[in-house]
Parts: sequence; structure tokens; C-alpha cells
Amino acid sequence: HTMANTSGASHASTWAIATVFVWATLAPLGVSVQHLPPFFITGCGLIVGGLLAVPTLIRSGHWRIAPGTAALGIYGLFGYHALLFAALQWAPPTAANLVNYLWPMGIVVMAPLFVANLTFTWGHALAAVVGFAGSALAIVGNHALEWPDARAMTGYGFAFAGAIIWSTYSLLSKRRSHVPTASIGAMCLLAGSLSLLMHVWLEPSVSPTLRDWGLLALLGLGPVGGSFFMWDKALKSGDARQAGLWAFFTPVMSTALLALQSGTALSANIAIATVLIVASAVIGRWAGHKAGDTAHAPAAAQHRPNSFNE
Repeated sequence: HTMANTSGASHASTWAIATVFVWATLAPLGVSVQHLPPFFITGCGLIVGGLLAVPTLIRSGHWRIAPGTAALGIYGLFGYHALLFAALQWAPPTAANLVNYLWPMGIVVMAPLFVANLTFTWGHALAAVVGFAGSALAIVGNHALEWPDARAMTGYGFAFAGAIIWSTYSLLSKRRSHVPTASIGAMCLLAGSLSLLMHVWLEPSVSPTLRDWGLLALLGLGPVGGSFFMWDKALKSGDARQAGLWAFFTPVMSTALLALQSGTALSANIAIATVLIVASAVIGRWAGHKAGDTAHAPAAAQHRPNSFNE
């Protein structure tokens, strides 16, 4: 049983770290298409991501998803992005992004409420706080945070709601381990269609260039589409809390990539943030072993595997 736990935990960490690398490209790619409206970008990305799974969905018949799974897809994939983009427009982006990155902490702290055989431990709470401190250091960097006005407070409210949505979406996905990962494709297509409808309703029409379409395709293959299959694997193949702790690395990687893109030097903050986040993952792993939680065991051990997972 311990071996299953260990392999499950390392699988979860591998998938989570891979997802973080892909999510980190969102900022540099996002900067390249920032002249396009957010619902349009999200809609295109999710549709491309959904199309990745179409061959598997057709072959396996998993394109017929239960109403609950469809609702979860709209709640998580559409709801999170809609709130995040609203937050970035209403509040200063650096501070809004900081509030948004409460979501990995949400996963670590709320996991026992959603996942069987998990107990709340102070070790995990400490890991979440240390990880968030690392993220905060990477995000804030040299920016001065100002006391928010009423408009910014509304934006922070959107960012906080988005963080709650993504952490609960992740934990609910973990709970629905019988739902094949390929079904994320159908959820992406659904959420993407809804995003494009919102674009038509709320945003000015756009005429993307060929380069824009290429960047939108990359976003869909990576951070706004393909990454959600990887995140699903990270959550379902081990302890969701460990995946959450590794997710704190996203803003660190993201900041590093933006610095490379703009040719600016990396600050010492990034090195300190990296140390803090690695420490948080180690503390989380130790807390899990100490508590003897059994939810590390891969979901595949409990459910019949599907063609996409193999």
C-alpha cells in the first residue's frame, strides 16, 4: 500500500510540474495577444484544447458527458477565466494575480472536505502558507501595492471568487475520478462555446491576423486548453494537495519567462521564491506521510482505466 502511495504521489507531482511549465507560458503568450479581447482568447483556446480530445471522444464514446460533468466544466473552465479576466480589468493586475494565486492554498486547505481518507494537518496548512509566500514574492517583485479603491476592491472580489472556483473545481474533479480525462475535451468545447457567445455579446468584433491565429492555437494546445488534461491527470493520479503545492511555481516560472522575453534581469526574489515553494512541497509531502493519508493512491487503482489514460 505504501508503494502505491509513493508511486501515486510521484505521478501526481510529475503531472503537476508538467502542467506548471505549460501554465507558465500563459503570461508570455498572453502578452503577445493582449490586443484581442479576453473572452475571444479564452473561447478560442478552449475550443482548440477540446478538439485535441475529439478523436478519443469519438472512439470511446466519452463525448456524451453527464449533466453534472457538463456543469462542472462550465463552473470551472468558464467561470474561472471569466472572473480572472474581470479581476484583471477592475483591479491592478499584479495585485489581482496575487489574490488569484490563493487557489493552490484553497486546494491544500479544503481537500479534506472533498476527498475521502484525508485529514486536515497543520503541516499542510504550513506548507500552503510557505508556498503562497513564495508565489507572492514572485508576483509582487518590485511592485508597490497600493491601498485599493472601491473599483479595485471589486476586482479583488472577482479574483478571490475565481480562486475559490478553481480550487473547488479541482477538488470536485478529483472526486469524480470515474470520469475519464478525455471528457475534459467535451467540457472545453462547451466552456469555449460559452466564452465565444460572451465575446459576441459583450466584446467588440475582431479580425485576428495569421500570427494571432497561430498564437491562439498555441494557447489552446498549451495553457488555455491542453494543460487542463494534464491537470486532471495530476489530480486523479495522487494527492491533490501535492499537486496544489507544486502549482505555486506557476507565477515563478511565468515571471522568469516574461523576464527572458523582455530581456530584463531576474531578481533575487525569484531564487528566494523558488526555495520557499520547494520547501512547501517538501513540507506537504512530509505532512502527508506523517498523517498516513490513503488518498495518495492513484485513482486508476480504484476505477477501470480508459483509453485516454493509457
